[in-house]
Amino acid sequence: MKLIVDSGSTKADWIAIDDNGKVLFTTQTLGLNPEILDGPEIISRLNDRFDILQNKKNATHLFFYGAGCGTDRMKISLTQIFQEYFVNAIVEVQEDTYAAVYATTPKGEEAIVSILGTGSNCSYFDGKILHQKVQSLGYIVMDDCSGNVFGKELIRKYYFNKMPKELATLFEKDYNLDADFIKNKLYKEANPNAYLATFAKFLIQHKDSEFCRKIIFKGMKSFVKNYIKQFDNCKEVPVHFVGSIAFYLKDELQETFDKYELKLGNVLRRPIDGLIAYHVANQ
Repeated sequence: MKLIVDSGSTKADWIAIDDNGKVLFTTQTLGLNPEILDGPEIISRLNDRFDILQNKKNATHLFFYGAGCGTDRMKISLTQIFQEYFVNAIVEVQEDTYAAVYATTPKGEEAIVSILGTGSNCSYFDGKILHQKVQSLGYIVMDDCSGNVFGKELIRKYYFNKMPKELATLFEKDYNLDADFIKNKLYKEANPNAYLATFAKFLIQHKDSEFCRKIIFKGMKSFVKNYIKQFDNCKEVPVHFVGSIAFYLKDELQETFDKYELKLGNVLRRPIDGLIAYHVANQ
């Protein structure tokens, strides 16, 4: 049994396949970002899913693609946790960008591959090797155009009375905006970045309003300038995306790309289905 996992900070999609690529089961856990979770919490999230718990000795391979796995330190740490849990499995941990590459980019082709979900990232794939010029420092100082940055911007606008009254009224109905509640979520509980990203749903639902459009296009402009344009050939190769923000704001991405003369490639909400085909073809 092979386990293929695509993990963001919010959630992780799991698929178990046999040697022929037949799906044995699918499940979902909370996100398993090692930058913001310790070992016991990661194990707790695995044990919460019966399919994973009952098959932990049956797994022969674990292919894990995750947010927060961009450094050797985090890869090693998470690999050790998984090897102790899946005792009979060969464990491979890579950053989530590789999942995006394998799911969106035809074999051997060049592309810029980006993630726009709870967090954000951008890399160049030369057909064989992934190149990343900017090392992400996480949601506090980076993650341009991501769900957590959009959420942060909405909260700030609301608290500084910069949100139109009609939208503020709807915002109050959808979310608990009590200051103590928000601060507890941000500073006392796990996954503050995932909590911030929950507010992005409001931005998407009201994306046709001028207020939300300004926030969206400000974020996209920042992402293009700080991430995509760092690569000299950005106008020559397609730019593929995975993630809910990219998926639900695809029209706005296309509008932004037209302005900067960039080529929008494949846009997927989740890379997990593409990963099955990749691993069956490359087993």
